[in-house]
Amino acid sequence: MRLRLPFTIVAALAVAAAGTACSPQPPTATPGGGSDATLTIATTTDVVNFNPLVGNSRTDYWITNLMYPHLLTIDASGNKQPSLAKAFGYTDPTTGYYDLRDDMKWSDGQAVTADDVAFTINAIMRDKPAGNTTYGQLANVDTAVAASPTRVELKLKRPDATVVAEAGFWMNVVPKHVFEPAGNVATFANTAGWVSAGPYKLTSVAKGQSYTLERISPYPFAPGGTPTVAKVVYRVYPDVNTEILALKNGEVDLIANALPPAQVKNLQSTAGITVEQVPGLGYANMTYNMTRKPLDNLKVRQALAHAVDYNAIRSVVLQGQAVSTGSSPIPPVLKDFVDPSSQEYAYDPDLSKRLLQESGVTVPPLTLIYSLQDAVTAQWVSIVKDGAAKVGITVNLQGLDRNTYLAKRAAGEFDIYTGNFAIMDDPATNMTLTYLPKGAINFSFVDDPELSALIVQAQQTTDKAAQKQLVQRAAAMVRDNVYDNVMYLQNLYVAHSSRWTGFVVKPSELLSVVDPQSLANAKQTG
Repeated sequence: MRLRLPFTIVAALAVAAAGTACSPQPPTATPGGGSDATLTIATTTDVVNFNPLVGNSRTDYWITNLMYPHLLTIDASGNKQPSLAKAFGYTDPTTGYYDLRDDMKWSDGQAVTADDVAFTINAIMRDKPAGNTTYGQLANVDTAVAASPTRVELKLKRPDATVVAEAGFWMNVVPKHVFEPAGNVATFANTAGWVSAGPYKLTSVAKGQSYTLERISPYPFAPGGTPTVAKVVYRVYPDVNTEILALKNGEVDLIANALPPAQVKNLQSTAGITVEQVPGLGYANMTYNMTRKPLDNLKVRQALAHAVDYNAIRSVVLQGQAVSTGSSPIPPVLKDFVDPSSQEYAYDPDLSKRLLQESGVTVPPLTLIYSLQDAVTAQWVSIVKDGAAKVGITVNLQGLDRNTYLAKRAAGEFDIYTGNFAIMDDPATNMTLTYLPKGAINFSFVDDPELSALIVQAQQTTDKAAQKQLVQRAAAMVRDNVYDNVMYLQNLYVAHSSRWTGFVVKPSELLSVVDPQSLANAKQTG
């Protein structure tokens, strides 16, 4: 649900060798192209699922993305671009298509074909993998057909103007010859014998410590078809502060997750470290679990929304590195859809108290869950708690390790959920996932027939002006009914050793500089 500027230079790395320190040696070229260099990347979470079709954490996504290609990618402005698919679109209102490249292979030598794509789409619809974003996007697809080795056609149940671009961007394509024999793709663990069509293949796993991937060639998006780095190693650290220390000490070359705002200026002025700015296409939000009383009461939700000091969160915690969305689920970067008249919930404790009185209910203590690995959210939840206390509502904060947090979120075991959607690139599709009754990321559990009708119409129409009007009406309903409390859009920053160049910046923390095409082009310069 929600998709970076250079600065500084490098400190010499202390390399242990028989107890003596030596200067880092430049990488040597290999006979087939590329170098023998290893790029070490820090992360704060372990892999939960090696199957890219099952809902996953950030580290799952980063690692499986290096093996299982997407049909489309995205540029820094959020526009879809060809990847495995060299062309895509519609031949008529109920038939979509992808025309594939013919030069991509799985690491076992088999070609990547339309059969793999059609299998992936049909298997997702059949098996309904838990947490799979693409499943919700495919609601209007009847079947996918391999019309030729390089052409996939989507037969739609009804017109859907969003599915080709959105499924093409979000879905990982998996090898049919590996996943089909496993039976149900929703239960296939995929924990060994990996086959990759990306620039790297997972070869070694040390749970809680590291994940090692080795170069695969040919890969058409790398220089000369060969990724420049021989190995990519993801190392697991307990928190972002430990990651930063590891970067400064030369233990890692890159931090995958976004930097806490308070650390950005410090790292920008640190010799040997480069900070990249990453465009934000997502947002941070709080949802109120409407299946739990009294959160089904609109005035209670409004009271909670007006008890939050949003300016304090953005100025103090985010150090001014975030902007308001006007409490709208349409981020301001989506200029073709944004409604500038949407106003942010005012921080007004007196109004909040009046709304509580008008609600006629007593609000019991509420539990707010957040991920301990999310350093920014972990800071601002205390502002939410303090604001609620001022109006007479007790909010108990429950910080959880990320995997427990995701499990509780999926099970609806919370009163208030705080989260971040990395990429919200298409309003109609995003609303389908977040606000339709069976939406994959509908964590407020909203079920509003009027809202659903607007979203379905927006999803189906090919008239851009009509779609804009529909999504703006839907966004206004979300805001007015507090079906979601969208708090800000954050500009992100990531850091890496200045000895590394060639990274390609893409929007969001999910892609940033760890996108497959970026890592396939990264170079060690010293």
